[in-house]
Amino acid sequence: MSSSSPANQVRASHILIKHQGSRRKASWKDPEGRVISSTTRDAAVSQLKALRDDITSGNAKFGEVASRHSDCSSAKRGGDLGPFGRGQMQKPFEDATYSLNIGEISDIVDTDSGVHIIMRTG
Repeated sequence: MSSSSPANQVRASHILIKHQGSRRKASWKDPEGRVISSTTRDAAVSQLKALRDDITSGNAKFGEVASRHSDCSSAKRGGDLGPFGRGQMQKPFEDATYSLNIGEISDIVDTDSGVHIIMRTG
């Protein structure tokens, strides 16, 4: 069995939408947290599902959508988180990433940060 990257690392990009339940209710897009504080989890999931549909239908590119919509600072890199190994990300995020094939996009993933879609890139 060969590992695809050093020390069984993976690489992923993601789009994060924060909501009322997020542990930090501010982002580069919403420094005061006004929008995040009034966004329910359901609304965040709906927004993310719509973005995912745009990407999977070919109407939009993952990196471009991440740059515009992600609440993570990785937005400025098109959502790219770079390589990471086990134990470096929140468990649900890690499990989802490791279960994806390269180029595949996850369903909605919940973490303490908010809701994500993840694309495994390596």
